[in-house]
Amino acid sequence: MFIINLTYLKPLEEVERFLPEHVEYLDRYYENGHFIASGRQVPRVGGVILAKADSKDEIKAIIRHDPFYREHIARYDITEFVPSKYAKSLKVLVEAE
Repeated sequence: MFIINLTYLKPLEEVERFLPEHVEYLDRYYENGHFIASGRQVPRVGGVILAKADSKDEIKAIIRHDPFYREHIARYDITEFVPSKYAKSLKVLVEAE
């Protein structure tokens, strides 16, 4: 699993301008099973995506499709982790790896 931490590099006006396209990007990767959860940071300085993939390289390839990446709106920090404890309701997500 991976935590993708986005930090905005441009003003929120630029973020908002590309937000509809970013949401389409998120939807595409939710549909194919890569994204598990996502949302804004508080305060709104970026976002977080919880994702699953076979490798960090695959996550990097997925990120390249994000309009926030294409337009240099955000910086992406990727943390890979192996869940050792999790809520029973998440078992299907964790064991699917």
